[in-house]
Amino acid sequence: MTTFSVRKFLAAAVVVACLPLLPHTASAAPAASLPDFTDLVDKVGPAVVNIRTTTRVSSSGARGGLPPGMDEGDMSEFFRRFFGIPLPQSPQSPGTPRGGDNGGSGGSGGSGGSQDTPDNGDSEQNSGVGSGFILSADGYVMTNAHVIDDADTIYVTLTDKREFKAKLIGVDDRTDVAVVKISAANLPTITIGDSNKVRVGEWVVAIGSPFGLENTVTAGIVSAKGRDTGDYLPFIQTDVAVNPGNSGGPLINMQGEVIGINSQIYSRTGGFMGISFAIPIDEAMRVADQLKASGKVVRGRIAVAIGEVTKDVADSLGLPKAQGALVSSVEPGGPADKAGVQPGDIILKFNGHSVDTATDLPRMVGDTKPGTKSTITIWRKGQTSDLPVTIAEMQPDKTAKADQKKPQPPKQRATNALGVAVSDIPADQMKALKLHNGVQVDAVDGPAARVGLQKGDIILRVGDTDITSAKQFDDVSSHLDPQKMAALLVRRGENTQFVPIRPRSTQK
Repeated sequence: MTTFSVRKFLAAAVVVACLPLLPHTASAAPAASLPDFTDLVDKVGPAVVNIRTTTRVSSSGARGGLPPGMDEGDMSEFFRRFFGIPLPQSPQSPGTPRGGDNGGSGGSGGSGGSQDTPDNGDSEQNSGVGSGFILSADGYVMTNAHVIDDADTIYVTLTDKREFKAKLIGVDDRTDVAVVKISAANLPTITIGDSNKVRVGEWVVAIGSPFGLENTVTAGIVSAKGRDTGDYLPFIQTDVAVNPGNSGGPLINMQGEVIGINSQIYSRTGGFMGISFAIPIDEAMRVADQLKASGKVVRGRIAVAIGEVTKDVADSLGLPKAQGALVSSVEPGGPADKAGVQPGDIILKFNGHSVDTATDLPRMVGDTKPGTKSTITIWRKGQTSDLPVTIAEMQPDKTAKADQKKPQPPKQRATNALGVAVSDIPADQMKALKLHNGVQVDAVDGPAARVGLQKGDIILRVGDTDITSAKQFDDVSSHLDPQKMAALLVRRGENTQFVPIRPRSTQK
């Protein structure tokens, strides 16, 4: 018993003796070094501006049904750009401005034109709020196109509280870039960086007016580069807190250079959820230079509709990897049509530069001056070939069109391992559809139904074999290996795409 007590006492003594060492050991560890953004903000902050827009509406057309403290600009900002619900606002009372509108918390500086005062039956109502930054000392300001969308009047407020009515110089909806001009001189400007040198993991800062709270600074890191969200440009992805109202503000690196324009967030609620996206400044400046010079952006086009090349399509066609842009339709008489591009071709390169994803091609062609003679490399039936093409000027909202007629009643049916019943297409319909070959789908089951084929689809090719008749289609289908995927080139309406399908065994 005595031995136990001594051991217990000695053990306690050892613990007590060690306790004083613990704080000493912790204090000896070097403190983590965190960046200090104060000098950077002092340098860049004066060149960041608050932007708010107003529209003229008739007093007799006053809207109803919106919650107190929320206007159509708030609703538009959230639903159009941030895919969520509006942030609840506290009810507005006399002399208490709303966050995100004008007034003290909205960043207008209390200047004229910010109140909804009647004027011959009309009133000026706030329609949006955002951010921007000064490009040049003579008053050119860059922001997002969606910030000034549908605005009758644009107000730019500086950090010294001076407010100016801005003139719209130009807007480019494809890149979401806009340039406005204010009448001022000797303004503080921002230094333009190089977005190509951005590295994942580096510290960045956003300055703007989230919810109308001007001169707000948030920081984080670059979490990804070249993020494809389906828009015209690849984005810089960050974890910087960006919220509605930050749109159009600069994304700054640690050298105090703007490397992007804060444009979008990923959100289910309308607020920041850890991911934000910025337009690379290199792309934005190319657009801004054209807007300043002519008020518009001129882009090249080759007149094709394209889609992604999936792994299944790549495997079934023998492509080494899933890359390129799949041509789904070609505009008759357009540059690609004249060059010999066909639906079902896969564009692998443009002027020698690899087309890794479908979204790469529009940017490459768009950045090419109209009239330029270029070369596109395509994959067709297991082979690559180079086609010369002359770039045309992009015409907004112009799409390839083809005459369509209702499918004729089937004259011939063929069943096969693909689960498709097809018939020959009458010559007059082939001519109207501008087709040289193909068969029409009359019914589907089994494999064809599972991959989404529909009655009325036109099958142009199986693998590398052009289909010219229902009988030939049945013959080709009967020789397909049920252990391997087959690629059907299918036209539906104006679009053409490859559909990977696994044949079923015909053995009974």
